Amino acid sequence: MDTKKLRQKILDLAIRGKLVPQDPNDEPASVLLERIKAEKERLIKEGNNKRSKKSAKTSDTPHYGNVPFEIPDNWVWCRLEDIANIGTGATPNRLNKEYYNNGIIPWINSSSTNCTYITEASEYITEKAINETNCKIYPIGTLIVAMYGEGKTRGQVSELLIESATNQACAAISLIDTNIKAYIKNYFEGNYFHLRKLAEGGNQPNLSIGKISNYTIPLPPLSEQHRITTEIEKCFSIIDIIECGKADLQTAIKQAKSKILDLAIHGKLVPQDPNDEPAIELLKRINPDFTPCDNGHYPNGWQQTILGELFYHNTGKALNSSNKEGVMRNYLTTSNVYWNKFDFTVIKQMPFKESELDKCTVTKGDLLVCEGGDIGRSAIWNYDYDICIQNHIHRLRPKIDLCVLFYYYALAYLKENNLIGGKGIGLLGLSSNALHKIELPLPPLTEQQRIVQKIEELFSVLDNIQKALEV
Repeated sequence: MDTKKLRQKILDLAIRGKLVPQDPNDEPASVLLERIKAEKERLIKEGNNKRSKKSAKTSDTPHYGNVPFEIPDNWVWCRLEDIANIGTGATPNRLNKEYYNNGIIPWINSSSTNCTYITEASEYITEKAINETNCKIYPIGTLIVAMYGEGKTRGQVSELLIESATNQACAAISLIDTNIKAYIKNYFEGNYFHLRKLAEGGNQPNLSIGKISNYTIPLPPLSEQHRITTEIEKCFSIIDIIECGKADLQTAIKQAKSKILDLAIHGKLVPQDPNDEPAIELLKRINPDFTPCDNGHYPNGWQQTILGELFYHNTGKALNSSNKEGVMRNYLTTSNVYWNKFDFTVIKQMPFKESELDKCTVTKGDLLVCEGGDIGRSAIWNYDYDICIQNHIHRLRPKIDLCVLFYYYALAYLKENNLIGGKGIGLLGLSSNALHKIELPLPPLTEQQRIVQKIEELFSVLDNIQKALEV
């Protein structure tokens, strides 16, 4: 379930009059609008509000010929400036330290709108800055709309829970009747994408005060606004529970996978078969003089060993712009290698001499391990063509018959449990020597295969659950 889309759908239904039924006994929205306009006019006459130049030239009975959608009969379209006072702020001169040093007045910018409520300021300015610039302190409850900003910032709306000044990238909306604030805020959130499209400009489009002032609002009767707000809150509380449940389930899936690997690596995921060839026989094929040691806490038939006993391993070629000898060939970097998959979006080339190819070529079945970055990140090359590697990737090739996928999962287990580290200053790396000494179990070959089969069977079930959560 895509809960973000569900939230948006609920808001969309709400602002179109389709979330709750209309009540013919409700006072029509036209009456509410006239009352708000009258109150705004009274405040203007008393000198508490200023009439915008645009409003002074506008007819008292505007026509909305290009309204975004149809609304119920007892609703009415209006402009935002009909029902609110709209202002903005400024950025006091940064060179004037008297505007900022020891400032006590909260001052916010458009990035502050990335949350539902603004409870703290990004910076503080002084009273001198307020007195000498276009900054104005806005009261608690003012709605702040981001007029421009990077990413998804433009068009975001948030509510002040502190008295604060703003910069010029914020529109401050003070509603004449605060009883309609909850609905208006929901309208901004539900109509977010439409509002963003009103922005103008080149590389950094912005919403002007004029665009925001002339923004059309579908106004329901006040009683219906309250019903809409209550219904939205009820729906969203249910979605919150679903999201919490999804998060808990996703955590449980991750923990289950970790536990499966833990059982697998310690010989507890599948039963042992006494008819399996013991692991010591595999090691004797590598070294006939191999002397077994304590197999730790592993089952009978298993052996404790190190990675270097089981795999030939080396890194690839270092990139050197001055070395141009050889034939240009594709090669993998750590940016191409992810957990059990490869990203071929960008494949680079460099020259390889014939004498370097044996060491630097990856063939089907090789296990690749990242030396840096996400240390230990691994994937098996299962393609029918060869490719080269650079020096920040380890190539592991089995010395004997092994189920390489078992050792991919073993490395994933070690990484999950912070048992693969790196040494160095600054950027850490997994050296060939450290890789060689990583302690690993060696089960009988047939048990390795049974373990991998069981891991993939269980992971498949968990992955299907994960996919269902994302729909």
